[in-house]
Amino acid sequence: MNVMIIDTETANSIEQPLPYDIGYAIIDTEKDKILLEKSFVVAEIFLDKELMTSAYYAEKIPQYWDEIASGQRTLKGIYNIRKEVQKDVKEYNIKKVGAYNMGFDKRATVNDIRFISGSFVRWFFPFGTEFFCIWNMACSSILNTKEYIDFAVKNNYISPKGNINTNAEKAYAFIKNDTEFKEEHTGLEDVKIEIEIYRAVLRSGMDFDESIKPWCWRSVQNLRKELNEA
Repeated sequence: MNVMIIDTETANSIEQPLPYDIGYAIIDTEKDKILLEKSFVVAEIFLDKELMTSAYYAEKIPQYWDEIASGQRTLKGIYNIRKEVQKDVKEYNIKKVGAYNMGFDKRATVNDIRFISGSFVRWFFPFGTEFFCIWNMACSSILNTKEYIDFAVKNNYISPKGNINTNAEKAYAFIKNDTEFKEEHTGLEDVKIEIEIYRAVLRSGMDFDESIKPWCWRSVQNLRKELNEA
C-alpha cells in the first residue's frame, strides 16, 4: 500500500494556520521505499510580506529564496499545488495521508485553499481521502513506554507545564538515540523524519492508534504518573 506523508510550515495563527511551505513524500509501505518527494512554497502566502511577518520561522525566508533559486523548492500557486497533489494521489493510488499531528496539517491545507480562493474551493485533498496521525501512532506505542519516559526525563524533554515532550523532534531523537538532533522546521525535511518515526512504529510490532487525537500526548504523561506511583 502506498501512503502520502505531508508537513506544512505556516503563517498567521495557530488557530487559523496558513501554509507557505507544503512538503510531502509517497512511500510504498510493503517495500519500505520512498517513491516520490516534493517541496512547494505557496506563492500567495510566501509573497505576502505582511502575512509572512507572522510566520513562526520567518527568519528562514532568505533560506527559502536561496532554495527556490537552486531548484530545491518550487514556488507555485495554491491551485497548481493542489492539482499536483491530487494528480500524485491518483497516480500512486493513495487512499491514506498522514502527518505528525495530522489534525493541524489537515486544517492548515484546508485553510489555505479556502482563504486564497475566497471559499470557492473548500477542500484540499480528494473526496474520500483517509487521514492518519503519526503523533498518535507514536504516543500509543513506542513513546508510551518506560524506555521512552526514562529517556525523556534523563534528557529533560519536559514541557514548561511539566509534561513529557512527544513532538517529532524528540521522538526522532529517541528512535535514533541522538540527543543532539534538531528539527529543520521546513516541510519536506520534516517529512523525512516523520517517515522514520512512522517506520519505527510499524517495525516495533506494537499495537497503535492512528486516529487523529490532539491530546494523544496525555497517554504518555499518564504512564509516567503510573510509573511514579508504582
